[in-house]
Amino acid sequence: MKKICCVGHITHDKIITPRHTDHLSGGTAYYFAHGIARLPNPAFSLVTSVGEDDYKVIDELRAIGTEVKLIPGSSTVIFENAYGENSDHRTQRVLAKADPFKVEHLCDVHADIFHLGSLLADDFDPDLIRYLSTKGIVSLDVQGFLRRVENTQVLACDWKEKTACLKYVDILKVNEHEMHVLTGETEVLAAARHLHGCGVNEVVITEGSLGSFIYAEGKLVEIRAYPPLQLADATGCGDTYMTGYLYKRAHGTGYREAGCFAAAMSTLKLEHFGPFTGTAADILRRIDDRELDMTVRCNPLFPFTDEQWAP
Repeated sequence: MKKICCVGHITHDKIITPRHTDHLSGGTAYYFAHGIARLPNPAFSLVTSVGEDDYKVIDELRAIGTEVKLIPGSSTVIFENAYGENSDHRTQRVLAKADPFKVEHLCDVHADIFHLGSLLADDFDPDLIRYLSTKGIVSLDVQGFLRRVENTQVLACDWKEKTACLKYVDILKVNEHEMHVLTGETEVLAAARHLHGCGVNEVVITEGSLGSFIYAEGKLVEIRAYPPLQLADATGCGDTYMTGYLYKRAHGTGYREAGCFAAAMSTLKLEHFGPFTGTAADILRRIDDRELDMTVRCNPLFPFTDEQWAP
């Protein structure tokens, strides 16, 4: 059985930055598959869907060793992502949508962790989330549940099924904006406690260049971002963060070490265009012993020792 299965659509992305425009494959599924393939013993599978014209991307992923279950779709999702000088902010348009994932697509798929990479609000039915919770740990990136498409424009929306669904989610990834939409809270600790009260065991809150937070077992830990040597492409950085985080958690690593690994991995991805192409050794070089001690600062409201923080 695999340690991690990622479920999500692969997209055709048009990336616009102040320096150039490019066309790439994208989506959580794509960035996750490429990133984890660069790490030792990934024990990973992917469930995805693309239109017939984009089957070449499936060949690409299988060529790097990814086990892919392809669900033939009527279309591939097409995203346009435009970034300014501040890589933390982007505008989006959706030029084509894909069919949603259903319970029958996952009946023969088994893993310790199922990571759901949503792109749009109707990608995953609540019944599928509930079903996967009976098979393993459910990890979910909420971004797609909070956006809908109207005349190609990506519009923010609330997740109307959040109360029904979050109780089946073990690990939830949000950014600071998504955190506020879901909870109404602007302060990290209050929002994390709110989401934990909804049933989420581990809350991962990313804040781009400002770092990230992990809340679990009643404790909050802050992970400082690693400054990039250069800014190349922010698309997929959040997906790469969760790749590193879930990879380390699936291999038995505690919360804080997994967070440091994830932060360093996402910074290395930020320095290059496209998905993560480094190695575990590259990530660890960014995390020397001194940096590991300094990057994690326990919230003073919740002092704890390393032994107390072990999962």
